[in-house]
Amino acid sequence: MSSKNRNHSLRVIYITTLVVMMLLTASVFFVTIGKMHVLSWTDLSAYADNANAVTEKITALRGNIYDHNGQVIAQDNRTYNIVCILDENRPHNYGEVVYVQDKAKTARILSDILKIDYNKVLDYLKQDIYQTELGNGGRNLSKSVRDEIESYELPGIEFTDSVQRVYPLGVFASNLIGYAQNSDTGQMEGKMGLELYLNSWLKGKDGERTYQVDKNGYILPGMKEEITSARNGNNVYLTLDQNIQAALESSFAITRDRFHPDRTWGAVMEINTGRILAWGQSPSFDPNKLEIKDYNNFGAELPYEPGSTFKTFTWAAAINEGVYEDKEIYSGSEFCYTVDDEGKPKRTTKENAFGCIANARRHDWGMTTYDHGLIYSANTIAMSVLTEMIDPDIHVDYLKRFGFWEPVDTDGLPEEIGTLTHRYPSEQLALSYGQGSSVTMLQLLQAYSAVFSDGKMKKPYFVESIRDSYDPSKVYYQAETKIVGEPITEETAKHLQKILYHVVNDDDGTAKWYQIPECKLIGKTGTTEVAENGAYRNKTITSLMAALPADNPQIMVYYCFEAHYDPGAHVDSEAVVSLLRKVAMTYGFNEEETKPESGDGEDQMKEIVTVSMPNVLNHSVKYAEKKLNGIDTEVYVLGKGSTVIDQFPAAGDPVSTDQKTFILTDTSSFEMPDMTGWTRKDVTGLWAVTGFGFQLEGTGTVAKQSIPPGTAVTKGTDIRITFE
Repeated sequence: MSSKNRNHSLRVIYITTLVVMMLLTASVFFVTIGKMHVLSWTDLSAYADNANAVTEKITALRGNIYDHNGQVIAQDNRTYNIVCILDENRPHNYGEVVYVQDKAKTARILSDILKIDYNKVLDYLKQDIYQTELGNGGRNLSKSVRDEIESYELPGIEFTDSVQRVYPLGVFASNLIGYAQNSDTGQMEGKMGLELYLNSWLKGKDGERTYQVDKNGYILPGMKEEITSARNGNNVYLTLDQNIQAALESSFAITRDRFHPDRTWGAVMEINTGRILAWGQSPSFDPNKLEIKDYNNFGAELPYEPGSTFKTFTWAAAINEGVYEDKEIYSGSEFCYTVDDEGKPKRTTKENAFGCIANARRHDWGMTTYDHGLIYSANTIAMSVLTEMIDPDIHVDYLKRFGFWEPVDTDGLPEEIGTLTHRYPSEQLALSYGQGSSVTMLQLLQAYSAVFSDGKMKKPYFVESIRDSYDPSKVYYQAETKIVGEPITEETAKHLQKILYHVVNDDDGTAKWYQIPECKLIGKTGTTEVAENGAYRNKTITSLMAALPADNPQIMVYYCFEAHYDPGAHVDSEAVVSLLRKVAMTYGFNEEETKPESGDGEDQMKEIVTVSMPNVLNHSVKYAEKKLNGIDTEVYVLGKGSTVIDQFPAAGDPVSTDQKTFILTDTSSFEMPDMTGWTRKDVTGLWAVTGFGFQLEGTGTVAKQSIPPGTAVTKGTDIRITFE
């Protein structure tokens, strides 16, 4: 290259570099002095004079709580509020419309989607203000509604988002689950129950977004933003079974209608593992509404005198000590007592007695065996076991071995431990039949797990696992069965089970009213006088502790209620029997077929069959209907598609004769069925499979539905169901 050409190239490079530097200098001058963006010729004075760095929180979702089948018990829902920008002077780029320009069109579309009066929406949009919302009708919108509005690309229509904790099953072990709500800082926090105890696992870590805005909150064009992603909380899986829990809640409603109790509580537990399958109380509350009258969890925080269910442990002590004579005859008449040289109670004649104690309703059982003393639930025989075979010190030692008056200490539950009253002879005698001292349901479940098994006592628990919400294979906590003692031998446990079999299955057993057709039970009843202001009044706690099946106990059921004394409290056993039958059918404890009564047509009882729900996903509707009709369920086809995209119950879950099953073929709409008489479980099944929102009120069965049967329902429809 010649010297002349080389010099020319250098001059070109020099001039080009100089021009670029001048343009950059001019751009900086225009931006900093003239407040003008050179490339877009956008006036930046509104930005430069009022620019602020804004840090916006990105809210993390709280982890879900599931039952052991994966049914959602608690979850966070993102909801959205409409914001309508009305100021035509809102800064924008390149002539873009960023405000509500066509108010009539916008009002028409929004009123149709949100079901708000057109003129009302138009009045909002005609205001001479920078921005507006649309009242309650424009708040807490679902994602599907937001997406539908955004599909119209309406200028000036924007959304703010929030998080709401929802409980799809409503009243569902509510005093155990508790609730969470937004704190003053905007963080979703557990306030009660497992939501509170597991708060550190469930709560996520918020992220943030930092950017610059003008005085009106508009983001500066082309400015850099920094984003730190939110981290959602972990998911918690409980041992609760939705089907069994729903049956327990339904039993509470039956008891409430029949006996008008002050309170009712109960639980269902796997004997060999300690897993709690159902746990609840009445009155309770709907965590979606938080109309809470009693924050106590009755099963763990309500000590009470257990009554005759406690007699089992009196017999357990004598049998385990090797001094029990099951066939020995003893008097079941009134027990009059004095004390021996050591100050311990002993039986005596009425003339020499400190006092006399009778059986319930002053029944005289005459001369009877010790086994029948437990079968008949005779207080006087219990006191004979205490004084003739063991003594009060041995008795209390065994009761403590069974874990009474010590915390069970499971899954962080706040609990009371009860009170041991054992100083005076009358108190020692009363303890033999479950009066005078108090314990909790949680303690009783733990203690009976030894009686109903091989003598080994298992700790009850509710939390099965805690898993990463992004990767469920990452398990941070996995529960294991924990044996907390062996208060009696396996031989003693089997001996007790034989006696408790007769309590339920003999014609003169106190629990004969609780027999079910599916299988044999073992169990023990209790009827406890309730002390008020230091004296026993006309109120009792009626209870049953049962296990099934009798020949190989796997599940225990405890149920009790406090009400005014009613001699038919055990006889009118519908509430508990319905629960026991549900457990038996769910777990396939079908030793006997249900036989039809005489007569024909509808008067005959239909045989109830329980099988595993088949997998019909991705099959044709005809295939699914044929598969499900084979087990005689009530099949509801949802949508007008030809292929099954979801099902309820899930594949492998138990499904019984006449149970409602749902197969979904379309996620956008379905035809509303007639839900009159449906249970809450039926409705939540429909809710779960469709993903549509339901508002549930009341207890019992469906009495009213806001959407008439046969109506096509689309996403975002307000569906209100009333139970009575």
